[in-house]
Amino acid sequence: MLYDIRLEITYGYANPAQASRSLLRMLPRSMPGQQLLSGSVDTDPAPSWRRDRPDFWGNPMTEVAHDMKHDRIRFLFSGRVNRTAPARSLDVSVPLRRLPAEVAGTFSIAPGAPHHFLGPSPRVPAEPEIAAFARDCVSGDVSTLDAIRAVAHRLYEEFDFDPTATEVTTKTITAFRNRRGVCQDISHVTIAALRALGIPAGYVSGFLRTTPPPGRPRLEGADAMHAWVMAWTGPETGWIQVDPTNDIDAGNDHVTVATGRDYSDVAPIRGALRSSGGHSTLHSVDMIPVGEAPGP
Repeated sequence: MLYDIRLEITYGYANPAQASRSLLRMLPRSMPGQQLLSGSVDTDPAPSWRRDRPDFWGNPMTEVAHDMKHDRIRFLFSGRVNRTAPARSLDVSVPLRRLPAEVAGTFSIAPGAPHHFLGPSPRVPAEPEIAAFARDCVSGDVSTLDAIRAVAHRLYEEFDFDPTATEVTTKTITAFRNRRGVCQDISHVTIAALRALGIPAGYVSGFLRTTPPPGRPRLEGADAMHAWVMAWTGPETGWIQVDPTNDIDAGNDHVTVATGRDYSDVAPIRGALRSSGGHSTLHSVDMIPVGEAPGP
């Protein structure tokens, strides 16, 4: 599936910023099943300094500095991606009871090695309550893939998607106890639960194509940035991606931008500025299949 994607994030400041520094992870990755055919990350105003490089996890990253006064800054990605997700196949993942031995037998500390994704991370600490929940999700001699899907399905059933319930800084245990939140919260809880079972798990940020109600046109800017989960199923089948917010495997409508241990590794924009007062944010995503006309 070919997609033309446009992401625009704009910050407006109550008082002009004297200067700012930003790390941007907005450019989709090229990886098995996904190719970035064209695209660029730009800012308005143009930066005083810029550097493009991959981060430790292999995500494309842009560093920019604005050494001038500005009361507004716009970050933009525009490009074309080819997404060819594999069809769902037979489960040949490692039995869950054997997974620790398979992890121990993986002699690598490369970015994609499972060892990086087993222990606590900045946004996903070890939580006994979530560990107990995870153990209650699985029984018997299950495969690793079955365990992953069981946890994701249980959280889908128990969580209410509620954009008003949490903020970007909400702790994982708080969202878990309230069973309310957004895709970031559900993904963090899923990661904590899988790690408690000994399953290496990480965070995926990206784009999700949305479907308008029947008979309604697709609205410009109405698609979304999304979060889901990657989990390691053994040396043969490797990493798979599941979307616990929607209780599905990640497929052709999911385009990966960045992967890491949790949101702190993949935030689309991180930075610092010299300013005072409040700010406003506008966020717009268009993800249009090539050949389909954009909405009004």
